[in-house]
Amino acid sequence: MAVFTALSHDEARVLLQMYRLGGLRDLQGIASGIENSNFFLTTDSGRYVLTIFERLDATQLPFYLGLMDHLARKGLPVPAPLQTVAGALFTPVHGKPAAIVERLPGKALLAPEPGHCAQVGAFLARMHLAASDYTVFQPNLRGLGWWKNTAAALEPHLPDHLFHELLEEVIFQDSVVRQPAFEQLPAGPIHADLFRDNVLFDAGTIGGVIDFYFAGCGPWLFDLAVTVNDWCVDLDSGAFDLPRAVALLDAYHAIRPLLAAEHGLWRAMLRAAALRFWISRLHDLHMPRPAAVLQPHDPARFERMLQARVAAGALPWVSAP
Repeated sequence: MAVFTALSHDEARVLLQMYRLGGLRDLQGIASGIENSNFFLTTDSGRYVLTIFERLDATQLPFYLGLMDHLARKGLPVPAPLQTVAGALFTPVHGKPAAIVERLPGKALLAPEPGHCAQVGAFLARMHLAASDYTVFQPNLRGLGWWKNTAAALEPHLPDHLFHELLEEVIFQDSVVRQPAFEQLPAGPIHADLFRDNVLFDAGTIGGVIDFYFAGCGPWLFDLAVTVNDWCVDLDSGAFDLPRAVALLDAYHAIRPLLAAEHGLWRAMLRAAALRFWISRLHDLHMPRPAAVLQPHDPARFERMLQARVAAGALPWVSAP
């Protein structure tokens, strides 16, 4: 992700003394993304990813790293965090927590076909079920409370019509979470950011799923909506690509059958997923943090998507049996 905290080769060598990974061979900053400082790390023992956490602190990290370890131990293609010689999953660097994880094979696929989407849907269902017995709790830190606070902070930066559009959707989503049906949605740990650039394909199959640092506990349906809103749409208009959407939803449903109650809140969750990333991209655009390498994303994509979700006459769902 973006490099906010620079790390020299000498500093990396000092860090590696905390691990049993051998000597440093190469260190390269990763430019994509806008949240943490990430580096490709090559040592005598292999290839890894080093992350310096810019927002998460030492009290929050055990949830994320423990979840990744839990899923990797269950055989999912998730990067397992490495332990230090003292048995810790992270260690301080420049006063911030840092972790080293496995570097999994593959590359992000930015133009997926229905077959790729089916694999993503199947992975997500397996992940939800595999994480259902993970006992550490962490709320979704980019959930409704964050939406409310961030929307208020954005008011001075937005024209009135845009701010009112944003606020109306926040009010709508607040009404959704108060519904009894929302409380009945199956829930547990979710990835919450399963975009195309967070899935690595290797020779046509998923080699790795990365970037669990927005994970938290919440409705599985919201996680599915986030995923469908990225993998199964035209990125410019936000309109659904029906074959991709049906492939992903059918593959998910085959492993973790969706409930009738989830169908009833499907549109609301698709709207919530669009709102979450519209707000975060507005925040990153108008209230950026300094970084050595930074590539903010266009928030208008998710404004258009939210408008499309509100106006849609029909939504993709699982195929009839």
